[in-house]
Amino acid sequence: MTRLAAPFVVAVMLAGLLAGCTGSDDPAEPTSPSGSASSPTATPTPAQAVPRPEQGACYRLTYDEAVAPTTSRKPRGCDREHTATTFQVGTIDALTDGHLLAVDSRQVQDGVAAECPRRFEDFVGGTLEERRLSMLRAVWFTPTVRQSDRGADWYRCDLIALARNETLAPLTNKLRGVLGTSEGNTRYGMCGTAEPDAADFERVICSGPHSWRAISTFTFDGEKYPGEQKVQDAGESACEEAGRGAAEDALNFQWGYEWPTKKQWDDGQTYGLCWAPD
Repeated sequence: MTRLAAPFVVAVMLAGLLAGCTGSDDPAEPTSPSGSASSPTATPTPAQAVPRPEQGACYRLTYDEAVAPTTSRKPRGCDREHTATTFQVGTIDALTDGHLLAVDSRQVQDGVAAECPRRFEDFVGGTLEERRLSMLRAVWFTPTVRQSDRGADWYRCDLIALARNETLAPLTNKLRGVLGTSEGNTRYGMCGTAEPDAADFERVICSGPHSWRAISTFTFDGEKYPGEQKVQDAGESACEEAGRGAAEDALNFQWGYEWPTKKQWDDGQTYGLCWAPD
């Protein structure tokens, strides 16, 4: 059994690291930007020159455009190739204690950063585990400071799919409730080009070429990070059983396990991933 670090996309804008291990039961086989709040006294002018985004609109974004805080990309027909679709448009809550906060203030940005993932869960459907095992992600945009000064007060939540690290995959038109279906779970699932601890391992979408698949998650209890050795050991038996259940031969199978690092834990990643050949 080997252990080493492997890349893992945890959230919208960050690619973290998960340590990984693989095992085998084959007897013949060795083992968002933030800013400062302001309190302008002038009343914003109508946002006629800054159109409000349309829910259901589609865009052809690059990865860098998708993780930027603002966007100027124009929508395109959803029957054309696209990499992002808007699933929620709302109004920013920028008023606190009678003062209007800047659109790039931490409070405004944190509010949008909490709202879009919540809306994402409702939109894509599926269970928490199905969402964790998918390559679908939510990204969000707010107006620029200049647009906000002209009266723009919207936020926009988009759905994207990661094809691999820092690369977006094309989307289909029917995405509402997509993770509640076997086809959606398969198409947008999380797969790998090799076993998780291999030198050539890369996390990819399951609709592309792959040889391993993330099959389940292992969630840790408690609020504090248990320590690297404990998270390494804790999920191994669970992932071994998951690998056994996914194998055709319960006596001869391979399995893999990735566990969260301390940094990922602090960022809210309190679960590991179980892998099996696909």
